[in-house]
Amino acid sequence: MLFHSTRGNAPAVTADIALKAGAAPDGGLYLPGNLPGFASGDFADTSGLGDLGARLLAPFFEGSPLADAIPDICRDAFDFPAPCVTPQSSDDGPAVLELFHGPTGAFKDFGARFLFRSFSALGQDADAPITVLVATSGDTGGAVGCAAEGVPGVRAVILFPKGRISAFQEHQLCCWKPPVSALRVAGDFDACQALVKAAFADAGLTARHSLTSANSISIGRLLPQMIYWSRAALDVEAETGMKPGLVIPTGNLGNAFAAILARACGLPIGPVVLATNANTTLSDWFSSGRYSARASIATIANAMDVGAPSNFERLDGFDGGRIAGVECIGDDTIRTRIRTTFEDSGYIACPHTATGLEAHARLPEAERKARPWIVAATAHPGKFADIVEPVIGRTVDLPPALSGVLEREVRVSDIAPELAALTASLDAGT
Repeated sequence: MLFHSTRGNAPAVTADIALKAGAAPDGGLYLPGNLPGFASGDFADTSGLGDLGARLLAPFFEGSPLADAIPDICRDAFDFPAPCVTPQSSDDGPAVLELFHGPTGAFKDFGARFLFRSFSALGQDADAPITVLVATSGDTGGAVGCAAEGVPGVRAVILFPKGRISAFQEHQLCCWKPPVSALRVAGDFDACQALVKAAFADAGLTARHSLTSANSISIGRLLPQMIYWSRAALDVEAETGMKPGLVIPTGNLGNAFAAILARACGLPIGPVVLATNANTTLSDWFSSGRYSARASIATIANAMDVGAPSNFERLDGFDGGRIAGVECIGDDTIRTRIRTTFEDSGYIACPHTATGLEAHARLPEAERKARPWIVAATAHPGKFADIVEPVIGRTVDLPPALSGVLEREVRVSDIAPELAALTASLDAGT
C-alpha cells in the first residue's frame, strides 16, 4: 500500500517511509491511498488486541519492509488490556473503554509503543540515529519517552508547555534516561506544535538530525489506535448485534480520526461524537461549517488544550469522515461530572474522560437509547490527582507503573518558543 500527502504535492510512499518521515515533504500528512474493506467476520477467530491488530494492519504494510514484522510488533506492543467497564447504573449509561492500562497510564501508549517497535524493526543505525521530535500537551510525551528508552538508533526529544500540565505529567515527561530529552517551552501547546512543524520545514535541520514525529501527525501513531476501537466495537456487536456509537475526548483529533479510519475500513462503528474542553475550534467548526484555528486556552483537561488540531487536515474532506456532534465542556462542568459520576457509581474519571461522559449525557434520550455507546477513558485519574482528589474527597491510588515514575530522577531544559532555540538544543544533543 502507498501513502499520499493530504496536500497532494509529494510522492506516494510505502508505510515504512511514511513512519520515518512523520510529515510529508510538502507539509501535508500521510493518508493511505486506498482502504481495505473488512467485514466483522474477518476477525471472528481473533482474540485480544495483538491478534486483531496483526490482521487489521497487515494491508497497510503490504510492500513495506515491516510487513513480516507486524504480527510480532503488535503482540509485543499491545501486551496490556483495554477493558470496557460499565460504571453507570442507568440503563442508557455508556460503557467506558479504559485506555490507560499501559505503562504510562494514557491511551498514547498504544501508538508510541507500536511506533518505536517499528523503528527498532527497521534496524536504525546507533551511530546515526533518527530523532523523534514530539510536542505534547501532557500525555504523548510520557508515552514516547517510555517507549523510546533503550531503543537503539532512536533519539527522542519531548517539547512541552511550561506551566500548562499537571505536576505528575511534568515529572513523567522528564524522567526518562538518554537518549530521551525533555524541553520545557515558554508557551502553550500550539507553540510547541508550531516549533515541531517549523523544524520539519527546515530541510537542513531535518536532514542533519533525521527528524521524524511521534505526534498524531505520524501515520505510525494513527494506525495502531484503530485497534482498540475495532476490538471494542466488534465485541459490542457480537454481544448486542448493533454498531456502538463512540464518544471521544479529543484535542489534536488523532484518536478520533483513528476511529473514523477504522469505520471507513468496514469495522462496526456507528456515530462518532467528539468531546472537547473549553477550546472551541472544533465545536465552532461543527456548528458553522467554517474552520478557524485560534490560540489555545488552559483548562483542567490540559491534554486537550489545542486550538489548531493538526489532524483536521486529515478529517477535512475525508470520505466517511462524518462527525455526529461536537460537545464543548467547560472546567466547572468537568468537575461536576467527575463528582456526580463518583457519587452515582464510585467510578473515578480523569478530567478528559469526564468530558466524554458529559457529552454522552447531553445526547438526546432517544439517541442514547438507540444503540450501545462507548466513552473513551483516555488517562488514569491519578495523573490528575491535584484536580480529581479535591472533587471526590479521597485519594486516587496509583498503579505500580505510575507510582514508580515518581522515584525517577528528572532532567529538563528550558527554551524559548523559537526555532533557533530548538535548533541549538538539537545541535547540542540536549
